Amino acid sequence: MLNSADSARTAQRTDVEDDGTRAVDVVVVGAGVAGLAAAHRLTGAGLSVAVLEAEPRIGGRMATEAVDGFLLDRVGPLLTLSYEELRATPGLDGLVLRPFAPGVLVHSDGRYARWGAPRPRRAAGGPRGAGHRSVGGAFSVARALASAPRHPAASLDQARLGASLVRLAATPTQRLLARPERTAREALTARLPARTVQGVLRPLLAALLGDPDLGMSSRHADLALRAFARGRLTVPQGGSAALPEQLAAALPPGTVRTGVRVTEASVSRVTTERHGVFRCRSVVLATGARTAAALLPGLRTPDFHAVTVLHHTAPVAPTGDPTLVLESDPGGPVAHTAVMSAVDPSRAPGGRPLITSTVLGTPPDDTERRVRKHLATLYGTSTDEWELLALHHTRDAVPAMTPPHDARRPVRLLAGLYACGDHRATSTPQGALASGHRAAGALLSDLGLRAPDEPAAEEEAA
Repeated sequence: MLNSADSARTAQRTDVEDDGTRAVDVVVVGAGVAGLAAAHRLTGAGLSVAVLEAEPRIGGRMATEAVDGFLLDRVGPLLTLSYEELRATPGLDGLVLRPFAPGVLVHSDGRYARWGAPRPRRAAGGPRGAGHRSVGGAFSVARALASAPRHPAASLDQARLGASLVRLAATPTQRLLARPERTAREALTARLPARTVQGVLRPLLAALLGDPDLGMSSRHADLALRAFARGRLTVPQGGSAALPEQLAAALPPGTVRTGVRVTEASVSRVTTERHGVFRCRSVVLATGARTAAALLPGLRTPDFHAVTVLHHTAPVAPTGDPTLVLESDPGGPVAHTAVMSAVDPSRAPGGRPLITSTVLGTPPDDTERRVRKHLATLYGTSTDEWELLALHHTRDAVPAMTPPHDARRPVRLLAGLYACGDHRATSTPQGALASGHRAAGALLSDLGLRAPDEPAAEEEAA
């Protein structure tokens, strides 16, 4: 077992043994946010780490590509300013989050309703972003939902929803996780009118968790709604890849290696397709669930929700409002859309507009034509001259969280072998970060080490 002094001496070195194999303390397979978060904590404890990524770029589903000066996300998950892991993760101090306009704009039957209009407040610490609020000022979104709309029935619905979100915002996590677990649809319709669930919460949760049928765990739907009630929706400035890129930049030089595909993994060695063998003391599998199950047969693979993201540009922006537009009508195909260049101007060159739209589930054969037609309705303008910049379909975009769902699935498979990712936590970037931290904590505990300035890991038994 390494002691702290031995670990510190090997922190930034990969040894090459006489037989040509490489030797490090830990191999992390996968350079998504879970693997990078784990690597950050491990290198901080003085261990030498090699992060091996099969793709030519890091980030996994939080990847961004540059096309003609535009920065285009492949999946583009939404974050909220209340995500605790974003503030607590070392290496993300410089992450800038660009907030949407307060609340969301819901389209239904040709009409729009804006839900929520909080006044932004700035909190100290954590990723930077206009409107970042502390928990003490976190209830303004929820309370804004109680503002009176145009007719009494809608006013009552909005007031009930606002009161419900205020209660969620004030409820501790453990109390939410102790609630009876069922589907989100069952739980929400038991406490709110069906028209509110279908017309507002279904499209909102679809945008947050990728499940338009509300079949996810009611506990984790409540956690997602609480995060929305506590802080505005945001995206990373410069694209989703900014988050993993900041984590990678904080690691010792040479830690992350792209284009290295792992074919076999065990506690003491990792074999790659074309880059030889890495000997090690421990392995962390931080890949997607299917890849992890291929490397370690027997690991459970969850179901997934598919996501298709389309990016358009236009001669003129359909609106300058940085609002997330949700589609309430289930016919679709667009689930949500935004003029992303109004939210984050760095994603488009020279003031040109970037409109990003998301289709959930299996897309139709004529996806782009139907999306273009739907966007014309949503934005109230012709889309004939809009240019498609990219269409990305990701089959395994969001792990399903059907009840019962364990958001703290064991990350220690056995001593020396660990697994992390959003498929072992909640299906969000925050869940992936938390899972990576738990895996690193379990590994350090097994080695008798502790990362500097971090508490001892509390890891459940495998």
